[in-house]
Amino acid sequence: MRFLWEWLCLGVLIISSVTAKMENEETLDADVKVEDFDKQSQEADVDRDKSSLEVVYQTPKPTGEVYFTETFDGVLAGWVLSKTKKEDTDDNIAKYDGRWEVEELKENTVPGDRGLVLKSVAKHHAISAMLTKAFIFDNKPLIVQYEVNFQEGIDCGGAYIKLLSSSDDLNLEYFFDKTPYTVMFGPDKCGEDYKLHFIFRHKNPKTGEYDEKHAKRPDVDLKKFYLDKKTHLYTLVLKPDDTFEMLIDQSVVSKGSLLEDMVPPINPPKEIDDPSDKKPDDWDERPKIPDPNAVKPDDWDEDEPSKIEDPDAVKPEGWLDDEPQYVPDPNAKKPKDWDEEMDGEWEAPQIPNPKCETAPGCGHWVRPMKSNPNYKGKWKAPMIDNPNYQGIWSPRKIPNPDYFEDLHPFKMTTVSAIGLELWSMTSDIYFDNFIICSEKEVADRWAADGWGLKKLVASANEPGMFSQLVTAAEDHPWLWILYVLTLALPVGLGVLFCWPAKKTDEDIDFKKPDISKQITKGELKQEREELEDDEIELEEEKENEDTAEDGKMKRREMEETKGELIKDTKKMGREASPSEDEGEGGEDIDDEEENEVADGSQEEGDKSNKSGSEDEMKEADESTGSRDGSLKSVRKRRVRKD
Repeated sequence: MRFLWEWLCLGVLIISSVTAKMENEETLDADVKVEDFDKQSQEADVDRDKSSLEVVYQTPKPTGEVYFTETFDGVLAGWVLSKTKKEDTDDNIAKYDGRWEVEELKENTVPGDRGLVLKSVAKHHAISAMLTKAFIFDNKPLIVQYEVNFQEGIDCGGAYIKLLSSSDDLNLEYFFDKTPYTVMFGPDKCGEDYKLHFIFRHKNPKTGEYDEKHAKRPDVDLKKFYLDKKTHLYTLVLKPDDTFEMLIDQSVVSKGSLLEDMVPPINPPKEIDDPSDKKPDDWDERPKIPDPNAVKPDDWDEDEPSKIEDPDAVKPEGWLDDEPQYVPDPNAKKPKDWDEEMDGEWEAPQIPNPKCETAPGCGHWVRPMKSNPNYKGKWKAPMIDNPNYQGIWSPRKIPNPDYFEDLHPFKMTTVSAIGLELWSMTSDIYFDNFIICSEKEVADRWAADGWGLKKLVASANEPGMFSQLVTAAEDHPWLWILYVLTLALPVGLGVLFCWPAKKTDEDIDFKKPDISKQITKGELKQEREELEDDEIELEEEKENEDTAEDGKMKRREMEETKGELIKDTKKMGREASPSEDEGEGGEDIDDEEENEVADGSQEEGDKSNKSGSEDEMKEADESTGSRDGSLKSVRKRRVRKD
């Protein structure tokens, strides 16, 4: 029974592990643990039979100090379309004439929730808006957060935003790719290169020029966020301690230091190679040189070939010397349009000689080549350590004239506007719920009222487990084998251990209770006294045994006799008649059957061991006289065995 439960538990564990694996492959949050910030909304009543979750949407409202918010649920106010052209581009595509619309999501729609959608393909798009108040990089963190949904997937295009630098001449109608920005953040993809940009423009304190500093690529696989057609939340956090974090769906995918994890580094090196330094002509960089004292041996022959004919080779028997390897095709015919004046004399194409197929070879036989044992090649002097080796030359270092040290790169240029300047080969890129603030709690509450609701609706519209398994198997056909094995294992175990086994006659006989004659108290007392006497005799016999070998033989004999008598006694009990009507005649029959069985068991005992003692044979014979004698004999041998 324990073995059965162990196998059943093993089957359950295998099924659970396969189910968990499939859920992990279909879940986009496998690499990062997503924070459940809106548990109450997830406990709402969800009707699975409907195409979308019926919810009451309310436009998110900020709960603290913010620098900019936009939900696109009302009138598109404050946003300005660019009217300029992109520089260094063909005139037919240089204009920022890409179309924008405000509309709801195509899938997993939340009634009343709308967003800004990029509609045009292969066009430049530019739209921007001023912040409610400028953000100054001082002692408060900068938090930028917004939602993106690639409703049609993405082939090549971006969905990043730019925080435009504050200046007196900033004009949003002329917003284009060269407009100065302070921070650029968001997803971007072209081909199979999936990126999450974080770039900021750092001002050189010595020259006043700006350089772009790029954050290192996240270690998380970003591909899934671009292809699942779900709304994802992108968050950038810049802290006054010069650290940063990038989050997707409120899970950190990349973090680091502005001083250590940007490319190129914020601060240049203190020393640089001297550009005027040149390697001397006599500088020796060779660690090894040929030994100038080495001499070629006298027996070194450089003229010996590397291959020579094998003198021991013998031409195979049956070689056809007079047959060519190729012959003209006898079935070939000259084309009708063949012009000998133009094309020359026609010749039939060559085919392998059919006679050579059954022969070792045809044509002139040539001895095969083998390696020349005397070949040594061109002699070269052995290499030795170069006594004049000076190492690999490198120019000397000089102080970097452009060196500076910026210990707080967080103090960037003030931001006063936000803009989207994009090119895309895919339409219907959805943007929603922009917020710029300094408190993480404010951003989380904003996300709960917007992105959290979209996430809940998308989860409610997810297909069931069976549909997910079928979809996964369509992408990975080998999973069908795993499914079959997973289902067959518990079924097979159940059939193997739970199916009732067919009962045999031996099992039925074994379960029958023994039916024996009742024994009176006087008989039991007499048998007990005899058993005590037998124990005393057995102890005396053990003490008087001459050798250990005789004792072993006797015990073996007694064990065999005991087993036979017990078997016969059980058999007699089964054959005893339970009916009282048979009377004394039945008892006489039982006595005769018992005598026959006892005689048979005694004969078998004599055949199995002829070296038994005469006393034991007499006791066996006497036991056939009556049932009482048989039972006494059995008990006597049992005592001796013990």
